[in-house]
Amino acid sequence: MIRRLAFTLAAMLSTGTAMAAPTEYVVRPSCGDGAAPCYTSIQRALDAAARDGSENWITIRVAPGDYAEKPVISRNRLRLIGSGAQRTRVHFGAVAQTAKGWHRDGWGTPGSATLMVDAKDVVIRDLTIENTFDYLANDRHPQGSAERIANPQAVALLLDVHSDRVLVDRTAILGYQDTLFTNGGRALVRRSLVAGNIDFIFGNGQLLIEDSEIRSRPRSEPYVPGEFQSFIAAPSTQVSQAHGIVIYRSRLTREAGVPDGAVALARPWHPTTRFADGRYADPAAVGQAIFIDCFMDRHIHPDHWTTMNGTARDGTMTGVFRPQDSRFWETGSNGPGAKARDIGMTWRETAGIDAIRRDILAGWDVQDEPHRTSAAAKAKPPRVIR
Repeated sequence: MIRRLAFTLAAMLSTGTAMAAPTEYVVRPSCGDGAAPCYTSIQRALDAAARDGSENWITIRVAPGDYAEKPVISRNRLRLIGSGAQRTRVHFGAVAQTAKGWHRDGWGTPGSATLMVDAKDVVIRDLTIENTFDYLANDRHPQGSAERIANPQAVALLLDVHSDRVLVDRTAILGYQDTLFTNGGRALVRRSLVAGNIDFIFGNGQLLIEDSEIRSRPRSEPYVPGEFQSFIAAPSTQVSQAHGIVIYRSRLTREAGVPDGAVALARPWHPTTRFADGRYADPAAVGQAIFIDCFMDRHIHPDHWTTMNGTARDGTMTGVFRPQDSRFWETGSNGPGAKARDIGMTWRETAGIDAIRRDILAGWDVQDEPHRTSAAAKAKPPRVIR
């Protein structure tokens, strides 16, 4: 009997099939009997996947439900697949003021992220990722009051420094300030919703957003007509990098309460950086933000672009960075907010969208559905998640 069991085990090991590690896990609120390994939290499933040292793709399928957690994707070749953005929701309410402990370098903004991706070849599909920090309640407190949190950045999705070739598809990414932080390599967001109000798409990575909805959300502070209340993008692209934040064939919409002419397409973010001669705004962060063939509603300010303050060499926030000195460009857009006032923008993107896509997606086998290139597909509005 023992000899027969040993022979059977040896045969199973030699085939490499019966004893192979699973390549598909299931997450659901409660686990019963099932063929695939089941976990009651996304992070536990991700931890199990990280223990698999193979080169296999691993798929984690998340059942409908609300998952209050801060998962981290650290394994390459991983798919995180929900049951639909209206059925599967991952949420957490961390904010930069108190989130330093969640980041390896003690930085509050990345530490606040609900979902962090720090791996290569990752697919995220069919779920909602939300930072539930109550930004609007904090925004109601007067500037300088003891009740007001000074650092209200609250990231929903962080694409961290080791991320590359990240596909986000049919996903809702919800927050207010700093919703989507691109801080690594290349990412493609398509057929998705990104919602926020202050610099809610920002960072130094190569981020292509296409066939999506970019939804501006309201502020609680009183609005002064003619001024900028909110900002969509805040790129910090290094000047040596060809591409930054590219938004293509998407709809720029707004929630109720966002005034006409109140939102900038982008402003230039020069992150405070430590150099040999001091700590000040990085002069090489000449951000790139491009909007191509987008619909723009009336909330877009007629100037389209605006300035952003940064840390001067004396340590004060008195450095002013102008859009005219950045790599900002818009072309082919339509809608009541598309017409721009001339503010002296001179930089032009000479490459078309096809060349930009080739550059960003070079060597990347984008998973599943191919890019839609037909005339009918281009005329079709993006799939809006509400």
